[in-house]
Amino acid sequence: MSTSAENKKRFTGIASDCYSCVINQARSAARFGELNEEQTKRVIAVAKAGLEKSKSTPLLVQHIIRNVADAVIRELGESLDFDIYSSVKEKSNTLSLAYAENFQKEIDGSESPLETGLQIAAAGNIIDFGAINQGPINLTKELQSLNNIPFARYDIEPFKKALDDASTLLYICDNSGEIVFDMLFIKELQREYSNLHIVAALRDKPIINDATLEDAKAVGLDRLVTTISSGSVYPGTILPETTEEFQELFASADVILSKGQGNFETLLPIADKRLFFLLRIKCEYMAALAGVNKDNLVLIQG
Repeated sequence: MSTSAENKKRFTGIASDCYSCVINQARSAARFGELNEEQTKRVIAVAKAGLEKSKSTPLLVQHIIRNVADAVIRELGESLDFDIYSSVKEKSNTLSLAYAENFQKEIDGSESPLETGLQIAAAGNIIDFGAINQGPINLTKELQSLNNIPFARYDIEPFKKALDDASTLLYICDNSGEIVFDMLFIKELQREYSNLHIVAALRDKPIINDATLEDAKAVGLDRLVTTISSGSVYPGTILPETTEEFQELFASADVILSKGQGNFETLLPIADKRLFFLLRIKCEYMAALAGVNKDNLVLIQG
């Protein structure tokens, strides 16, 4: 596990490729908060100030996005746990639940239910309102084609081998809506690995459309597996800034499955063979890090 000193030693600042995405994310948050032009300018200024500070201070994109969300909340005069994206999160959960039965049938009729479930869970990562540069999301259209997206990197054999020897799996969730398809995959994991204890970790407070414990209850994830808050208030998992409970679980879990690009960005520096990243690559910078083309699915052992 990386120490703070090691992190500072390798500090290189936020990649310039990410700047436009951060600014676009600030505009998007302001739009979802229905802010006026002057309020939006102040929110964008917070993002720009964060990017400038990151040139000399170990800040991540996720820190800036949190600051942007808090700035929108202040402009609205709401409490700090206010959910800017509550309506779109509810829509994502409801729409995904409506498609769940059809995808469950596909899994049940598959020659490899576990791998089909994994593909659907990975493809479900399209439900991400933080990846603004991918353009507008047509959820209905995207959900209809979840099982047609290819894997560009597929470390399935190491993943299965790790599960064969595992008694605990930490499943780090990403977005609302997406967690419905995580549930379909988790059911197959439970079916094929009946002795595997699975714990699902979710965000501690609302940030973009990331899933919280409240979302887990809304879709029934809490009735399927043990659910906990990771303590993360960011669109990702910055390990030193999570709860002691989560850090202990992260350290002791036999296998860790990390969903989504935010978790990929923040956990990628941890070189750990127990860690597997499952996501859809949504930008050219992350595509370069993963060694694949944008928009493909990956299952990558850490």
